[in-house]
Amino acid sequence: MRSQSLSYLILPGWQGSPDEHWQSHWQRSLPNTSRVEQADWQQPDPHSWVDALERAVAAAQSPVVLIAHSLGCVTVARWAAQAPLASLRKVRGALLVAPADVERPGCPEALQGFAPISRELLPFPSVLVGSDNDQAASAVRALELARDWGSQPAILPGAGHINVKSGHQRWEQGFAYLYRLQQQMEQLQRRSA
Repeated sequence: MRSQSLSYLILPGWQGSPDEHWQSHWQRSLPNTSRVEQADWQQPDPHSWVDALERAVAAAQSPVVLIAHSLGCVTVARWAAQAPLASLRKVRGALLVAPADVERPGCPEALQGFAPISRELLPFPSVLVGSDNDQAASAVRALELARDWGSQPAILPGAGHINVKSGHQRWEQGFAYLYRLQQQMEQLQRRSA
C-alpha cells in the first residue's frame, strides 16, 4: 500500500550541516527531500526552531519522514510534544541521529535553551542512532532518550558525533537505519489498515 509517496525533511543540528555532511548528501540522494532552514544556525532559539519545523511539516504535500541530527533530534521531540494533531498525523516516522544531550555538564551555552529535553513518547515510529564515544551524548544517555521517546535504539562503536569531523560524509551505512525505520512504518500501516 504505497500509493502515497513520502517526502523527507532534513533537520540539521547546531551550526547546520555543511555541504560535505551526510545530511547534505542524503538531501541530494533521496527523492522529495528538503531541509528545514533555521533563521540562526549559530545562536539557536528553541521556539523559532520548533516553529520552522511546524511550518515545514504543515506545508508538506505528502506524508513526511524526519531525518534529524544532533540538536535537530531535540527539536523533533520538543515539536512533537506540542504540535497540532493535523501536523503530527503527517509524520510517518523519524530517524534521530546523534542526539545532543543539552542537559549534560559542559554543554555549549548556545544549546542550553533547549533544556529540558522533552521526554514524551513520540507519536510515530522512530529509530535513534547514537555512538559509544559521542561527546554530545553518552551511549547510556542516548539509550535513555530512545526509551523515553519510544525509539528503536542502535549504538555504533567509535562513530563519534556521526558528522563530518568523525568521518561521516556520505554515511551510506546510515541508509540501513532509514530502511529499518521504513519497515517499522510499514508494519504500523499494516496493523492499522
